[in-house]
Amino acid sequence: MIYIGLLILIVIVFLLYMWKVAHENNVLHHQLPLKGKQEKIRLFFISDTHLRKINRRMIEQLDDQFDAVIIGGDFADGRTPIKRIHDNLKLLTLLGPTYFVWGNNDREVGEQRLRDILQEHGVQIIANDAVLLPKKNRFWLSAIEDTSTKKYSFDKAFEKVDENDLVVFISHNPGVFARVRAKFRADLMIGGHLHGGQIRIGPYGAHPNGSYREREGVMTLVSNGYGTTLLPLRLGAKPQCHIIDIEISGK
Repeated sequence: MIYIGLLILIVIVFLLYMWKVAHENNVLHHQLPLKGKQEKIRLFFISDTHLRKINRRMIEQLDDQFDAVIIGGDFADGRTPIKRIHDNLKLLTLLGPTYFVWGNNDREVGEQRLRDILQEHGVQIIANDAVLLPKKNRFWLSAIEDTSTKKYSFDKAFEKVDENDLVVFISHNPGVFARVRAKFRADLMIGGHLHGGQIRIGPYGAHPNGSYREREGVMTLVSNGYGTTLLPLRLGAKPQCHIIDIEISGK
């Protein structure tokens, strides 16, 4: 009986540890040097918030304004209280102009309902389109519809972009990145969706851990995401959001 009680205690402590990890506020910083007219561009990226409440202190501690705040999909799902969606948007929009890319769970809120909420907070949706940031360089945020809709179009996402423009391509599901690299040119690709596997045993997980690295000549950010799906637990795949500092130097 003592051993059973000890085992139960160990399980409870372990679950509490996984819950604590899932609620960490980790902001990762990345650098990206590019060629063009000399200027600096700063991006903030967060994805897969799901049910989680964004930490106000984390947002308030971020220094400086951002040229773009990118919500990379699964900002909400069917479990997310509407008030929490509003509260999370109020925090993110403090950081700078905010852009939203659809994920596979967002429409569980109700597509029109979520569109109305985003519009209320001045958030621009990018879906099969590209948005030109007001910078010295022609600098685009290009994004597709979520791949689960089967309505995504790479051609539409890149049709405004000229050969020498700078491009950040966003897809909630990073599984499409190889297809994009094969046909289009981008300076940075950003996605989430995979949660880093969420629960990993050493190097093993349902999906690869998040990373920021060069893939076939293109810098690629795949985030572990900020929230959780199914269980509010994480192990070996810490929650993340990201600051990308882009340093553009003269040719």
